[in-house]
Amino acid sequence: MLDCGLDMTSTLNFLPLPLVQSPRLSNLPGWSLKDGNAFLDKTELIDLSTVDVVLISNYHCMMALPYITERTGFTGTVYATEPTVQIGRLLMEELVSFIERVPKAQSASLWKNKDTQRLLPPPLKDAVEVSTWRRCYTMQEVNSALSKVQLVGYSQKTELFGAVQVTPLSSGYALGSSNWIIQSHYEKVSYVSGSSLLTTHPQPMDQASLKNSDVLVLTGLTQIPTANPDGMVGEFCSNLALTVRNGGNVLVPCYPSGVIYDLLECLYQYIDSAGLASVPFYFISPVANSSLEFSQIFAEWLCHNKQSKVYLPEPPFPHAELIQTNKLKHYPSIHGDFSNDFRQPCVVFTGHPSLRFGDVVHFMELWGKSSLNTVIFTEPDFSYLEALAPYQPLAMKCIYCPIDTRLNFMQVSKLLKEVQPLHVVCPEQYTQPPPAQSHRMDLMIDCQPPAMAYRRAEVLALPFKRRYEKIEIMPELADSLVPMEIKPGISLATVSAVLHTKDNKHVLQPPPRPAQPPSSKKRKRVSEDVPDCKVPKPLLSGSIPVDQLVQTLEKHGFSDIKVEDTAKGHIVLLQEAETLIQIEEDSTHIICDNDEMLRVRLRDLVLKFLQKF
Repeated sequence: MLDCGLDMTSTLNFLPLPLVQSPRLSNLPGWSLKDGNAFLDKTELIDLSTVDVVLISNYHCMMALPYITERTGFTGTVYATEPTVQIGRLLMEELVSFIERVPKAQSASLWKNKDTQRLLPPPLKDAVEVSTWRRCYTMQEVNSALSKVQLVGYSQKTELFGAVQVTPLSSGYALGSSNWIIQSHYEKVSYVSGSSLLTTHPQPMDQASLKNSDVLVLTGLTQIPTANPDGMVGEFCSNLALTVRNGGNVLVPCYPSGVIYDLLECLYQYIDSAGLASVPFYFISPVANSSLEFSQIFAEWLCHNKQSKVYLPEPPFPHAELIQTNKLKHYPSIHGDFSNDFRQPCVVFTGHPSLRFGDVVHFMELWGKSSLNTVIFTEPDFSYLEALAPYQPLAMKCIYCPIDTRLNFMQVSKLLKEVQPLHVVCPEQYTQPPPAQSHRMDLMIDCQPPAMAYRRAEVLALPFKRRYEKIEIMPELADSLVPMEIKPGISLATVSAVLHTKDNKHVLQPPPRPAQPPSSKKRKRVSEDVPDCKVPKPLLSGSIPVDQLVQTLEKHGFSDIKVEDTAKGHIVLLQEAETLIQIEEDSTHIICDNDEMLRVRLRDLVLKFLQKF
């Protein structure tokens, strides 16, 4: 199984979970079903307990892991790099604590019934497969899920059941993010997901190792192909500065890891020139502290210039200095220390980007009524208009500068030209322009042969077969082989051996020696599972020239010989002896009536024309 991402866009159908009770939200009218009976149907597409291995490409793509490992009977292994697991843990921990600290008084599930769902107001009535929506997992499930992960490093080869080898490669998108190579001895499949060619904080993408792929599975491209990340970062900084100068506050809904490191770095360089030195930056998340620390200790996963700082020794990220000089402060939540230190105008980084839960809900309620304040959306995962819907009417300004450093279509076509896979497999959405910009033919994957597209729940036959298997030969067996040259530069040797197969590894072993006749009268146990060993007959090669064969037969006293041509070769009729020799490209038959001596004589004459070995 390649990745197990969690689609959180379904949360946009729910009301925000405020930390402090909000009269506005709690007084909204409920929706009641006039009548109807309840039944639930379950559509499970795949039995996840049959999955042996899950390969994770980055921490955003593993948020559904606890559902798989803890609730499906899964008994396999999960492979991921260390930063992926540690930062993935932070993202899950944040999600769980956001949801758990606002317990719901009631829970309802009957609305998921298809007949009821049809009656709901949009967009809920059109939501896909609501019966598979689940309540959030617990921290206990998170810990248990992550204990099943085996850590791997870049370029480390791992054997799976002897059948294939998997190797993670740096994908350049996030700390520890990986592309995966799945290969047997003769075939190679590359899985490219969430990759970036831009110079940000992670190690650069390893492209060379993707060459010679039979199939390249491509997914996780940028969600906003028309936005340039550098331009967006610039816009982010200038809008932030403008708001603060005018006495307003800035709210940045974000994940606790990833783009936030780059934003803090850009702000660090920008603060003094923009006259923002006195403005406090607050980072509020249950995992804020761990996140800022992790980014400083995963040195070997960082880009080269950040790695070299570690040896100076200097912190690789400048947010360490922002914390020392008290410009950046981090808090687990808005309660406690934060409420004492809080002063405005300020900049707050907090979650969740969906605006449905987390501390961001509180700030939206607090600052939404003033046009001095600004909310800046940098995460591309959610439609910002839908995220804002429950807070309308809003006076605060909303700026959309989505920063997505993943590959865009131009970078993809350059990558595919360099890597040259035989076939590309990708989601159907990438093979046509986006619906909103149907004229933009440049916003799709263009490669030769055309990419194979897949849809949700579709089974795809990949266009390659395993034709060869690698077989090892034991040294003592190799030693006994006698190659014969049959053409200049080409030698052949026959091999008689026992094929031993275990864990998809094949070994040719020397055949057992013929059993010695028992010397004593006692019956010995028949030696177990040793195949009988007969002396092999020599193999024949070459072709039989018919004219010369006829001359030889005449020399040896055969007369009245006729030759007939057939579709596959010739038939030599010895009419007097009532015998025929049937000669074809790959076989020769001597057909005579119960005269064994004659058959052997003819056989020996035919063999003179062939090579034995």
